[in-house]
Amino acid sequence: MNEELMGRYSDSLLGVFGTPQRVLARGEGCFVWDTEGRKYLDLLAGIAVNALGHAHPALISAVTQQMQTLGHVSNFFASEPQIQLAEKLLDIAAAPPGSRVFFANSGTEANEAAFKLARRNQSTRRNRIIALEGAFHGRTMGALALTAKPSYREPFEPLPPGVEHIPFGDADALRACVDDTVAAVVLEPIQGEAGIRMLPEGYLSLARELTQQAGALLIVDEVQTGVGRTGQWLASAGVVPDAITLAKGLGGGFPIGALITCGEAVSGLLGAGQHGTTFGGNPVAAAAALATIAVIEENHLLASVAAVGSEFSRGLAAIEGVESVRGRGLLIGADLESASAPKLVLRALQEGFIINSTGPHTIRLAPPLIVEPAQLTEFLTALPHLLHDMKDPSP
Repeated sequence: MNEELMGRYSDSLLGVFGTPQRVLARGEGCFVWDTEGRKYLDLLAGIAVNALGHAHPALISAVTQQMQTLGHVSNFFASEPQIQLAEKLLDIAAAPPGSRVFFANSGTEANEAAFKLARRNQSTRRNRIIALEGAFHGRTMGALALTAKPSYREPFEPLPPGVEHIPFGDADALRACVDDTVAAVVLEPIQGEAGIRMLPEGYLSLARELTQQAGALLIVDEVQTGVGRTGQWLASAGVVPDAITLAKGLGGGFPIGALITCGEAVSGLLGAGQHGTTFGGNPVAAAAALATIAVIEENHLLASVAAVGSEFSRGLAAIEGVESVRGRGLLIGADLESASAPKLVLRALQEGFIINSTGPHTIRLAPPLIVEPAQLTEFLTALPHLLHDMKDPSP
């Protein structure tokens, strides 16, 4: 670890992230190198962000050409890449006529916009917003109100009121709470920060049915699951919600987020001046997103992600010390038999693998969508030895 750089980091950056594990210097494909020249297989992709890995030539070309042409224009003007991307996202979402897109810079910002959309569906009686236990929707005040984790919420209370968290995946609890006092139900098809928890079969369709009956909005947070991460463009495919939020993999590493509003009535809830952003939808971010989508399409990565992810999950499940595996595509959670996941993350890093733990028992794996089976096999081959090291009582 570069001690001089780490010292400068601690002296100059706010300590909200704790101590970084390494100082990274460059990346190529599915690998990154630190400032001391050590190489790592990146099985986290910046937390499901680097869909095309690192330094992908199509992404570099798109961003470079756009910066040479037109960079920032503010929201007083439009640009062709912005319009093209909005049209493409509406197509990907199979959005009905009258649907629209709002661009932001991150998943938190997209969910903040969705929170305001929900508030616009409120009335004197319709004043409740329903989210799920285990939810993570971001850390700005509106998004944080939707997020369930007490340690994230409590230091900043009182949060915007009206949000209720109900048991995850409990269909009876959902039926009991959705009525004409509810403005919106907000949920993730797969809860990433809670350990890759998948909604039960039929839950999303039930949520759509109940919200339609009650006049409430169904808002689906696809920030982590969208843009091919699960082997589909959207993990919620087959259900048309009232709004969808996207970010993370959308720009392939370039910051961008999006709120898709489905249908004329929902799109009309936010009018001129009621929300905005300086940087959202800027031409460079839009060009990066268009390039990311084009590479996924041209290389048939959706089918590849589904197949490679399924094989990888099977390989993980066969390893002694792994209790269970769940997920879809290349968003995978593996529960360990022992509460050693954080220790495994550090041990794996020492051996050249970047993974993540979401709790004492669970590791999260979200490699670039371009990852090769041989690279995943390399990790599967090393994992039994890494798990064996966890049994060693020595520090």
